[in-house]
Amino acid sequence: MLANPQRKPDAFVFAGGFRVLQRSPAYLTELLRRRIRVLVVTPEDSRERAEKALGDSDSPISQITDIAYVDGALDRESSFNPGVFAALERWREDYRVVGVYAMEETLVEPAVLVSDMLGLPSPGLRAGRVCRSKYLQRAFLNGFGPESLTVPPGRRRAVDTTALKYPAVLKPATRHASSGVVVCEAPEELAGLLPEYPGHETLLIEQKVTGQEYSVESLIQNSETIFASFSRKETTEPKTRSFVELSHSVPGEDTRYGDRSVGEILLEANQRVLDILGFENGVTHSEWRVTATGELFLMEIASRTPGDGLTLLYEQACGTPLETQIVRIALGEAASYPAPRRRARQVYLEHRPGILRDVRLDWPGTEVTWVGEADLWPTLTPGSVGDPPALRALIVLKARGERLETLRSSDDRTVSFLIDADTTAELDALEARVRLATTIEVD
Repeated sequence: MLANPQRKPDAFVFAGGFRVLQRSPAYLTELLRRRIRVLVVTPEDSRERAEKALGDSDSPISQITDIAYVDGALDRESSFNPGVFAALERWREDYRVVGVYAMEETLVEPAVLVSDMLGLPSPGLRAGRVCRSKYLQRAFLNGFGPESLTVPPGRRRAVDTTALKYPAVLKPATRHASSGVVVCEAPEELAGLLPEYPGHETLLIEQKVTGQEYSVESLIQNSETIFASFSRKETTEPKTRSFVELSHSVPGEDTRYGDRSVGEILLEANQRVLDILGFENGVTHSEWRVTATGELFLMEIASRTPGDGLTLLYEQACGTPLETQIVRIALGEAASYPAPRRRARQVYLEHRPGILRDVRLDWPGTEVTWVGEADLWPTLTPGSVGDPPALRALIVLKARGERLETLRSSDDRTVSFLIDADTTAELDALEARVRLATTIEVD
């Protein structure tokens, strides 16, 4: 670490949506035990959530030293940068910043810029910028993704929708959580949807790829991959025009395509992508599709913690928190992470639109967890090899009386459960039992 002649307190900056810290307190406890101050920069719309959380003296959240709220919008590129740098200018007067980490998609770009300016471990300028933009990924990683067309603001009327291949996928270039992503079956459908997006937003039109979805989670330190594993996902795609994720399985089932396994294909391609990006330090979450013939397509890659409950799943599968090693990488300390020893799965249950009245679980020894506005997910204890299959938690993400909408983005999901076992067959059987034991009451 750099010399500290003025003896300012050491501080670590977290950047992104505040609820990630609420769901993953291991980030905070890892720093607090080192007596490193915690600074948080988060979008303005997290203010109410953060202020409520700070009042809970029993939570590590209450130990946060300072929070800066910044203005910006996901659909406007680089819009959060000025606010983040303004906060940094203020903090540098009082603290020595020893680490920066973008825990969520929103503030990946400014976090990488700050790290580069301070000479701290980071993904690197190219990786940080490209991972934040879908159209830059198609350009820098040409050949990995499907055929695509970038539509800049002001050029939508120039798009010849009849010249494209269908079905096609229309998606905003800078959003996340599947927001705004739809499948179009015909030219007139696509032409009708183009004007519905904000005029300043860059769009991508891509050839739809049919195949199983996977993701690859990687830890990289000093440009070397120290851990990589793949997860399998299921989405709403077979039944709707949307791509809302309904389950994650860690690690994914290692299907074979000829003489190679899907794991080998995914990890090899993921490493080639990391090499092209020049990825230096941090965590990546890349999303892929594999066709029935074993052809591979990169959907996107993110330079931050994987979303949903994937960090919890890796802790269940590998036996130790992923967050601890992410912090070590950001601090420049030697990091390592074990291979999965068990299988874990998160399932999101579909629901009818209407008013949520109750969620009931017929499962002795396990209660329904209503996470409430604080979005506090339960702390789970990993199982050991040989333990029986287990339901670890069933959580409700909405409040009683709240209106449930049709699943169009990740934010529309309501009920989720986490399970683990030694084998995929045991996971499948357990999932079926939990589904039967769960009732979602909707008016």
